Amino acid sequence: QVRLVESGGGSVQAGGSLRLSCQGSGRFFKSYAMGWFRQAPGKEREFVAAINWRGADTYYLDSVKGRFTISRDNAENMVYLQMNSLEPEDTAVYYCNARSTLFGIYWGEGTLVSVST
Repeated sequence: QVRLVESGGGSVQAGGSLRLSCQGSGRFFKSYAMGWFRQAPGKEREFVAAINWRGADTYYLDSVKGRFTISRDNAENMVYLQMNSLEPEDTAVYYCNARSTLFGIYWGEGTLVSVST
């Protein structure tokens, strides 16, 4: 089982940057593919970015490519989402996600990102 705790959300003006962090717990953290999802008010949760267990492969929502970067540190059980050139459309609650075919799927509680014009 994995417990995920996000941090780093906040309020920022358009064009600014934030770095989200996700602290994972559990012995097999490095076995999980990790991802970030977001849910804006009145909308469904959507995929933002993902990284495989080794950190060798990354995947992004088209609208964040070139602006967001996902990374992980398996020694520290951490996953990061560096967000640059933020836009008001990026405003949402951001959730950390862990996926394993062996151990299942887990979610954090989320952290709020608010981008103003």
